[in-house]
Formats: sequence, structure tokens, C-alpha cells
Amino acid sequence: MQKGQIRVQTENIFPIIKKFLYSDHEIFLRELVSNAVDASQKIKTLSSIGEAKGDLGELRIDVVLDAKEKTLSIIDKGVGMTSEEVDKYINQVAFSGAEEFMDKYKDANIIGHFGLGFYSAFMVSDKVELYSKSFKDASGVFWGCDGNPEFELYEVDYAQRGTKIVLHISEESKEFLEASRVKAILDRFCKFLPIPIYFSEVGVKEEGEKKDEVVEEKSINNPDPIWVKKPSELTKEDYEKFYKELYPFGETPLFWIHLNVDYPFNLTGVLYFPKIKQSYEIQKDKIQLYCNQVFVTDEVKDIVPEFLMLLHGVIDSPDIPLNVSRSYLQGDPNVKKINAHITKKVADKLEEIFKADRPAFEEKWESLGLFVKYGMMTDDKFLDKAGKFIVMEDTTGKFHTLEEYKTLTEATQKNKDGKQVILYTTNPVQQDAYIQAATKKGYTVVKMETLVDSAFINNMEMKWENVTFVRVDADIVDNLIDKQEANESVLSKDDAEKLKELFNLQIADLHVTTEVKGLSADSAPVVATRPEFMRRMKDMAGVGGGMTAFYAQMPDEVTLTVNGNHPIYQTLLKEGNAELQKSQVRNLADLALLSQGLLKGNDLTNFINRSVDLLQNK
Repeated sequence: MQKGQIRVQTENIFPIIKKFLYSDHEIFLRELVSNAVDASQKIKTLSSIGEAKGDLGELRIDVVLDAKEKTLSIIDKGVGMTSEEVDKYINQVAFSGAEEFMDKYKDANIIGHFGLGFYSAFMVSDKVELYSKSFKDASGVFWGCDGNPEFELYEVDYAQRGTKIVLHISEESKEFLEASRVKAILDRFCKFLPIPIYFSEVGVKEEGEKKDEVVEEKSINNPDPIWVKKPSELTKEDYEKFYKELYPFGETPLFWIHLNVDYPFNLTGVLYFPKIKQSYEIQKDKIQLYCNQVFVTDEVKDIVPEFLMLLHGVIDSPDIPLNVSRSYLQGDPNVKKINAHITKKVADKLEEIFKADRPAFEEKWESLGLFVKYGMMTDDKFLDKAGKFIVMEDTTGKFHTLEEYKTLTEATQKNKDGKQVILYTTNPVQQDAYIQAATKKGYTVVKMETLVDSAFINNMEMKWENVTFVRVDADIVDNLIDKQEANESVLSKDDAEKLKELFNLQIADLHVTTEVKGLSADSAPVVATRPEFMRRMKDMAGVGGGMTAFYAQMPDEVTLTVNGNHPIYQTLLKEGNAELQKSQVRNLADLALLSQGLLKGNDLTNFINRSVDLLQNK
């Protein structure tokens, strides 16, 4: 029998392990089960090269909870340890002091070295016992420690190859004696470990009736997830089934990208493009980061480009630098390389789908557009590639790439400065009158209805050469594309001034500017428009605030363009009843404001009442 002290030159190591090494105490189970997996894989390797003789039997890991005895056990049938190996890997935590140790290894991934993964057990335990038998040694070994540098180490009769670790759970950590809590941790961290894991509970069948047999045994993991397989081995159904395994309540994804890189870094995984119909769905499910099939985190903002945080799925890489407890990422050149690779893979996949099956691509555009536009705004490398497959849907349901739109509108939608004018609508129903007026002139209007379109339009005007965006209701149709063309008004100068004066209205919460122009006779008598710049600023202020928040406090800018060539004014200007004339003018103005969604509250009520009166010739 050997007795001694764990060779640490300070007694402060245990408090440090308990309080600082791991951010979450539940991580102890991940570490111990991961160690058991490593031991199981080592024996498989040794067997394959002939160093371990005989039948290995069933390689499995058992997690056994005994609430009555207040113990949690992790049992493997792996390589096991001799007495010398226990002394080397468990006892010799050999560093000069706790502070020096933390400074030396704070930036290194040292779990699995110096027994630190094992020592996470003391975060939740008053006492830890270890039983082990090496594949190459006939004698079993026992090691025990109650959370201070003193330990016991001696030979015992332990018949089974492998290691059993028994945690005597402390009172302050009694939550880990609840079966549901243990299962939840196993499901979170160990769901895809490569060795089958079984959870069992020793309990009481009925009140007062004791039993020692295991009452529940259930495999809790999928040891062979799809990302470790070759894409050629998998079917569409396999990918969709795995997605349901990750996100049980998620809709079937649009498509997916299988990652498989071995140089200059190791990276595997599957990224899914989900269907996104509501803004609240964007952060509902996250990409999960694994290291050799061990769950690490779902905060992957440094690895995955920002615009792809909308994706779902799994990334697995042993080359991603983690902190000492494998809990979060640390800065490293590999992170940037992986980030760039994922961006390229996503861009290549989108281009591939676009070229191979454009109708299917267009069908998915409602969801894809959000990813693509966000990426084009935030990542210049993606912007360069996305220019080949970004599409814009017009109000007739046809899709156009940027180059196709330019070709289509070359003759009709260039302004006096030679810029291509992309006419767009944010609400085809509300802006229908303006759309109809534009299409009558031969213009093509595209839909810009997503959460990011306000910002996207501003960004692309800076990044695309000789392209400008104008919302279809930003001006009267004749002025949407400034070609320095003008129609003459049939009104005299005096009549035009009188008409302008009649339409010089004061409307609450609106800053109204009135102008009289000679438009075509079949155009609307009054058109309400909102200047493009101010409306964009207010739209962006409503979405994101920031530097645009100032504009949110300003009244809406509205221009009332009175069509002096409309026949109605030949009658209205001759109306002898001033009150009736005033009511007619206000109704025409209100109709124009209503088309912009700017007629609200008391003004809307007055419009309704006034319309009824006019119909009754009051």
C-alpha cells in the first residue's frame, strides 16, 4: 500500500480547480466521459496494431447514478491504468504553484494533460475514488482522495479491464444526484461521442422496497453522426433526419453544406440553410461547435462569418483553439482561416445550386435572400461571388440577376447622369397605384421586402458602380427617373397658382410641400410622394437606431404633386361654393395620403365623414 501527497507545491490547487478552471460545474461530466472515450479508443488502436491481445468485448461507457449512496460513477472498458500510470497521470500534477500554473497554461488547450480533466471531479465531490485495471497488468489498482493533496493508492482485486471513477457528490452539488439533471448534461455534451454511452439509475422501485439492480438502461448518444461520414455515403433523407435530431421542432431545411477539410486545418461538419419566415426565428437555433465530437459551445461568432450566424448545424474541429477548460474560443490564425473557408464553401454552394437548378433556387429565394444580402453587406469576398447569383424578383413574379436587370432596363431606366435606376417596392399592395403607373411607362419594379433591405440598398449604392435605387413612390412617375423631360401644363399661370394655394394644407405630424405639374391626363389628380433620402433614413431609424435615430423624431416629409392636366380641375376651379371646393380639394389630398399610409386617426375619420357628405351633395 502506498500513501503520500499529490505532488503539488501549494494546497491552493483544489480551490483554483473548483472556482476558476471551469466556468460551469456541469462540465465535470463532459471531462470524465471524454476521458473514458479516449481510453476506449486507445484500446481499439492498441488492438488493431497487435499490442492488446484477445477479444476486446463490448466497448461502452456506463454512467450510473445511485442517489441513495450519493454517488455518480463513470465506468469504461478501455485501456486501463497500472499503479505506476495512476501515480504518473493522477498524482504528479507537477508545477511550482497555482498562480504560476494558471499563467503558464491559461492560453493552452491542456485538458487531458496533467490529470486536469480528471480533477474537475472535485468541483462537485467530497471524495473521488478510482478503480482501474490495465490491459497489460494482472493487478487492479485503487486510488482515493477527499479533495486535498493527500491520497491513497494500493492494489485491489478489480476484475474488469478499464477504469471506474466513483464521485461522492457533495451536499452543495446535490443537483447532480437528480437523474433528469444528469441526463440533460449527457445529452448536451456527449450526444455524439464515438463510443456508446448508457445511463442507468440504481434506485427504489416502490417506497420501502430496496433493490440493487439497474432499473433503467438507455443509450443516450449517436456515436456515428453524419458529419464523420463521407457525403457520398449519405442520402437526402440522412441529412434531413440528422437535422431533426439537432432541432426536433424545426422545419425541413432548404439545403445543406457538408464540410470536410484536412489541410491546412481539420474541419468537418454540416451547415443547414433553414426556412426563416419570422424575424424572431433568426436566433432561435444556433450552430453547435464540437471538438472531436465533444460539444464545446453554441457561441461561434468568431468561427462562422457574422452573416452566416443564421445558419444551423454542426462544426467539428480539433484545430480550433479553446481556453483551458474547453469552454470557449481563443484568438488564433486558424479561426480566421476556418472563417474564410466557410464563407467560400457557402458561396460556392449557392452558385452551384443557382447554375444547376435556377427555378429551385428562385423558389427558395425568400429565405436565401436574407443570407445573401446580409453577406454582401458585411463580407467583401462574399460580395464578389454573390454578384453572380443574387436575384431580384419583380412585381410580376419574374427573377433577374443584376446584369439581367441592367440589360432589360438599359433603354428605359437610365437617368441623365447615366446611372441605372432600380425601381423597387417595399409593399406591393400598399404601393400598387405607384407600381401600376410605373409599369405603364414600361418600367420594371422589383420587390425589396426583407428585414435587411433598407441597409442593403444603401450599401449596394456604394459598392455597385453606376447603380441607384429609387422606391416607386418616391416621386411622381414622370420624375422617378430624371431624364430632364417635362410635360407642359394646360393650366394658365394664374390657375396653377390658385390650385397650389388650394392644396396648401396643414396636416398634423406631416411636413407637406405642394407643387403643380403638367402630368399626363390619365395620371392621378394628386400624387403623394416621400423623398427617397428622408424616407430611407426614417426606415433605417425604425429598424436599427444608431446614427439614424435622429431622423425618427422628425415629421414625415411629403410632397403633394397636383396634376394640372387632370380634367377634374377644369370643374373644380370653376366651383362657386368655396366650402364645397375646399372639401373636394381636401378629399383629393387625403386620397393621395391614404395611398401612402399617412392618413390616420382623426384625419382618417374626417375623410370618411367628408366623403359621405360629398356623395350626398352636402
